[in-house]
Amino acid sequence: MLQLAAPLALAELGWMLMGIVDTIMAGRLGAAAVGAGSLGNMLFYPIVICGTGILLGMDTLVAQSFGGDDPEGCRRTLINGIWLGIGITPLLTAAILATIPLLRALHTNPRILLLFVPYIGALATGILFLLFYTAFRRYLQAVNVVKPVTFALVSANVVNVAGNWVLMYGHWSFPRMGLTGSGWSTSIARVYLAAVLLGAVLWHERQTGNLLFRISWRPDFARIRRLVQLGLPAAGQILFEGAVFGIVTVMAAKLDEVSLAAHSIAVQVIATTYMVPLGISSAAAVRVGQAVGRKDAHDAAFSGWTALLLSALFMGGAGVALTLAPRWIIRGFIGDARVIAAGGVLLRIAALFELFDGFQVVATGALRGLGDTRTPMLAHLAGYWAIGLPVAYALCFPAGWGARGIWVGLSAALILIGATLILVWHRRASSEIQRCRQV
Repeated sequence: MLQLAAPLALAELGWMLMGIVDTIMAGRLGAAAVGAGSLGNMLFYPIVICGTGILLGMDTLVAQSFGGDDPEGCRRTLINGIWLGIGITPLLTAAILATIPLLRALHTNPRILLLFVPYIGALATGILFLLFYTAFRRYLQAVNVVKPVTFALVSANVVNVAGNWVLMYGHWSFPRMGLTGSGWSTSIARVYLAAVLLGAVLWHERQTGNLLFRISWRPDFARIRRLVQLGLPAAGQILFEGAVFGIVTVMAAKLDEVSLAAHSIAVQVIATTYMVPLGISSAAAVRVGQAVGRKDAHDAAFSGWTALLLSALFMGGAGVALTLAPRWIIRGFIGDARVIAAGGVLLRIAALFELFDGFQVVATGALRGLGDTRTPMLAHLAGYWAIGLPVAYALCFPAGWGARGIWVGLSAALILIGATLILVWHRRASSEIQRCRQV
């Protein structure tokens, strides 16, 4: 599990580092730029990652084909994952651009909105390449090829930093584009990611007989339908979760700029810690799926519990760090004393749910390996929308807690979701073992 999870966790951290660097470099432009950039990310990524979530069914199909010694099935899933990504790109682009009139109708802070509009437009240009990258990545990791994924994401940070330096601040005779330059730099990094993983796929094919080029590349609508059946609940889960974070960021945007900046940086911090269990979750989906393909229920259960243990060790430590040194962490993003004080309070609240945040994402991956993407979707729908969001709103506005109230609501949701999915995984793993014994 560590051999597979460690490179994937490092890759997820590399992904997150791009967002952190963007926030830090935007910090030189002021609190409004930090808030607008974070608001853009909170609206852009839930929508786009919802689209990439439709491709998460590749984890199940490729891993189970690989475990069942069906190399052609692995490659057919890759081909149809690419076709599916092409098909959903126009829908995602339209949804992203629709956020602009929505924010205007919600009377978002005008200074924030002025920076937001060109930034979100620049980000939208990289959507197709992000979907290509996702399809290549899901395929490679499911056949145990993970080092190129790590290399691509770590090295993409160099591309992103260079692009930010040139485009945000106007170096090398380029115009000073400010926050918009960060959006263009991010899209360029997406093109780079897709190109690197395409090269990895071609290299892997050369090593394994070029089977990918000896089978039909026509769309297989039955396989695409199966990908959608698995991916839509996973995408729904991401949408429910991401939309809540987008909504609470919009709620924070209705407060003052300091509250929005503190909230945005705190989200960035917990999203960074989340990347490690997210990498472990991908490894869990692969290892559980491969065991299912081999019809080895004991190994499937053991892989899932091993992944949950690794997550508990890391997220428990992260929770301690957020409790002991919250202001030092915020200070790494911005020097404004007011933002540091407000953000430190939010991180101490976040420490309450770190362990459960890890549980929910890793249990989701393990269940995906079994082919169950519906249960995590329902758990996230109930936890965030029936509990978390109402509590966050009530405490933020009627109770007057401001951003603190938002984070108490998020804590309630994540603790509930994490505990629920641990119980579901326990029952499903025990059921799989019992079923195999009866067979």
